[in-house]
Amino acid sequence: MSEVYPLPAYRRPHYVELLRRLKEPRHFLQVVAGPRQVGKTTLVQQVLAALSVPVIYASADEPTLKGPEWVAVQWGRARARLSEASEVILVLDEVQKAQGWAESVKRLWDEDTRAGRSVKVVLLGSAPLLMQQGLSESLAGRFEVLYLPHWSYAEMRAAFGYTLADYLYYGGYPGAAVLRGDPMRFMRYVRDSLIETTLARDVLLLRRIEKPALLRRLFELGCHYSGQVLSYTKMLGQLQDAGNTTTLAHYLELLEAAGLLMGLFKYAGQVHRQRASSPKWLVPNTALLTAVVGLMPEEVQEDPAWQGRLVETAVGAHLVNGAWEGGYRVYYWRARQYEVDFVVQAGRRLTAIEVKSGRHGERRSGLEVFMRQFHPDRVLVVGTGGIPLEEFLEQPPLKWVGR
Repeated sequence: MSEVYPLPAYRRPHYVELLRRLKEPRHFLQVVAGPRQVGKTTLVQQVLAALSVPVIYASADEPTLKGPEWVAVQWGRARARLSEASEVILVLDEVQKAQGWAESVKRLWDEDTRAGRSVKVVLLGSAPLLMQQGLSESLAGRFEVLYLPHWSYAEMRAAFGYTLADYLYYGGYPGAAVLRGDPMRFMRYVRDSLIETTLARDVLLLRRIEKPALLRRLFELGCHYSGQVLSYTKMLGQLQDAGNTTTLAHYLELLEAAGLLMGLFKYAGQVHRQRASSPKWLVPNTALLTAVVGLMPEEVQEDPAWQGRLVETAVGAHLVNGAWEGGYRVYYWRARQYEVDFVVQAGRRLTAIEVKSGRHGERRSGLEVFMRQFHPDRVLVVGTGGIPLEEFLEQPPLKWVGR
């Protein structure tokens, strides 16, 4: 496989794990999933460059939909290379864009298994939950997932020399690192090249959306309210042609699947009650907030309220981006005027986290009330008077909330 540009020197921690899996005898399909522009293709290319194995690479990321025959053609190319090597690696990028891909992959994978052909397969996709549907329906027991979240502060600092202020404003998109210091160009890049591309190719192209303008407006409002609790009912009051709360909840699920926006549930100790709560809106990358709202760096520095919103969003994003690998769930908690910013449940271990940015007029902490009601195993204050924000963000979330 040839690259037009040299591969970056920095390797994400996931590099070691994927390299180990591809060196093993053929057992499972390897699924590399995550949002757009987090380095999935680059990571796979870095791993393949370290292996002396023939590679067939193909991408379905084009405006027109492909069918199952596209998968079969690429697979045939890989099988043909077995005449010159004992094993071949087949990489199918953005595979969820090919209609019927899962059934085709299942048939071809099973054929190779029965025939003893060592075609190792890596599937990449930008929408993990959209991919998951095809994986669970057709490929049960045949795959394992390597999830790549948005980049952490520690990664952006190691790869691009980001300061904490850089990370809070410019977020964790490696492709945008060259635009640090040019806020207007950075915002246009995030809106046009990342957000719009994700909506058009990962959501609208793959799902029947009756009101695409509403989905976009919901995303914009979610960015404006990142770090805040707002009910669907109140959200309806700010949206035109909004339909109903069920429509908004469905669109939020699609935005979460694309790695753009999340709605955290209220922790109540009972799952059936959690889903009935108003969501706490959260973008998993602070770049989405600053770009959509149109904040300039000096506005953030001069406005303690926006500084606090960015700090809380960064802490929440750090937690949710580690949830897949960490195997934990992230919630918030509120009762009357009391609130706990984040509640993390890792198995039977419960951690309550309060974020303090030092701004005046911060709401009253609910840690004491929460402690009396739920008896968490650990209570953390991040920011003013507690764990320094930089220290919290530079460590893996499991260090703070793990078992």
